[in-house]
Amino acid sequence: MVEELVTAGVALVCASGVYLMAGARVVKQYERGVVLRLGRLRSDVRRPGFTMIVPFVDRLRKVNMQIVTMPIPGQEGITRDNVTVRVDAVVYFRVTSAADAVIRVEDYRFAVSQMAQTSLRSIIGKSELDDLLSNREKLNQGLELMIDSPAVEWGVTIDRVEIKDVSLPETMKRSMARQAEADRDRRARVINADGELQASKKLAEAAAQMADQPAALQLRLLQTVVAVAAEKNSTLVLPFPVELLRFLERAQQGAAPGPAAAPAAAPAPGPASAASEAASSGSAPGAVRGPEG
Repeated sequence: MVEELVTAGVALVCASGVYLMAGARVVKQYERGVVLRLGRLRSDVRRPGFTMIVPFVDRLRKVNMQIVTMPIPGQEGITRDNVTVRVDAVVYFRVTSAADAVIRVEDYRFAVSQMAQTSLRSIIGKSELDDLLSNREKLNQGLELMIDSPAVEWGVTIDRVEIKDVSLPETMKRSMARQAEADRDRRARVINADGELQASKKLAEAAAQMADQPAALQLRLLQTVVAVAAEKNSTLVLPFPVELLRFLERAQQGAAPGPAAAPAAAPAPGPASAASEAASSGSAPGAVRGPEG
């Protein structure tokens, strides 16, 4: 009789141990436990630590409350300015209500992934290429709002959405490279022209100053010679002052003789000279020769 009681006690203890082991659960710090008893949701969400459920009656589902990093597969689309692009993004989200994440949606991870892909394609169609390349902060905020609106009902909160990469066709890349090169060339020419303008103003001021002090030009010439000679060149070019050439030209004009004097004027012929000229010609003045007989 005693042995039977002892055997029954041992069996009861073993059964109790098996029951306790079957109903014992451990919820981790970053998890929450949702209990379904006979298919119905229990109002109390199990906190981290050791917890017990009714074996074969309760079902415990653990929900991760950590922030989940989910990459969005690259989506191809046509922008508003008719450019085909491929955009990759990443979404950060976390569960705020474990019960809603279990009851309201079958698989909240898959639901968030599909909603993110759809929203990304929608953003591509509504945006222009320049916005995708330079105004990503605004697009990230719009994408986050589009994903977060339905996700709130699932007990999920979208923390952040980031566009990672925008892939362009090769022809578009070459066109943008030519455009950027032309813009840099234009800016370089503008800067060069501005520098020439400033240099011309400074040179005009220096010329005015040297005109007041002619010796300054000679000093500048000597400085130029010293600077050229310091380079150890085999050929030395010396500029010749224009003022010196003008001085030599004026000196040469002053030393040249004046034009020769004009010859004396010949005397006008008088009556005597006219008579002599007529006699020498064999005819008297006023004589008329008749016909020869």
